[in-house]
Amino acid sequence: MNRDTELARGGLPPLDRATIHPFVDATPGPFFYQRMAHPVGAEAERLIGELEGGHALLFASGSGATTALVLAMLKPGSTVAVAGGGYYGTVGLMRELSRWGFEIEEFDQTGEPPDADLVWFEPCSNPMLSFPDLDVAIGQAHASGAVVVVDNTVLSPVLLRPLEHGADFVLHSGTKILAGHHDALIGVVTCARAEDHARLHAFRTVSGIVAAPDPAWLMLRGMKTLALRVPRQSATALELARRLEGHGLGFRKLHLIAPGVDFDAATERQGRNLVKALLIERRG
Repeated sequence: MNRDTELARGGLPPLDRATIHPFVDATPGPFFYQRMAHPVGAEAERLIGELEGGHALLFASGSGATTALVLAMLKPGSTVAVAGGGYYGTVGLMRELSRWGFEIEEFDQTGEPPDADLVWFEPCSNPMLSFPDLDVAIGQAHASGAVVVVDNTVLSPVLLRPLEHGADFVLHSGTKILAGHHDALIGVVTCARAEDHARLHAFRTVSGIVAAPDPAWLMLRGMKTLALRVPRQSATALELARRLEGHGLGFRKLHLIAPGVDFDAATERQGRNLVKALLIERRG
């Protein structure tokens, strides 16, 4: 089915807030305690998993998703390389988690990633909007033995599907683009491998870092217009950047693809507009 149709079709599931569900013949069904799974969350995970091409799990926030991912998949002594110039909350959280024995290193994601156990990319980083050569960078990280996470919060699966580029995990702060209406605090991790999904689900269950039905339902509501909102926002951002760049007031457009790469040629090669937001800087 066409992606835009899949997002927009049908109604929303009932908002089932039950924390427990009955057993049948003394056997638990797919939903029996909300901390493990609930119907609204399962529908959101199905939809996002299909969009990303993997196995999705919801968390209470983007930071909750980051915490669960790092603690579930790494062990004390592991090194985490985090893209510099990205979301300040990610680096701050990583440094807090370093108390559990992790080594944290920031790096320039437009170049080769350092050796690490986990490499964390943020294409179209927030706020500096740097953009790695994703296929090359992920290949380099894997060659050194790293697990790769791509924070796809800014671009969303409408503009980028990191699992297709070889990422092991995709993370979203669903609060922002996916939900889209500033009324749902929620996070998502999509796993390339079923065994990683099972491990992360087990950690989520015992830790309780799970999204409740209400924000999951609100995110599903917001995703009805995702395929409309993102291209419109992108087109607006690009037009604004072009007008400011040619305004004569000393503005310049910071290219988000890579230093020295022509923006329009790069987006044309991608076959879609990879603009979500453009940073405008005043010269002088």
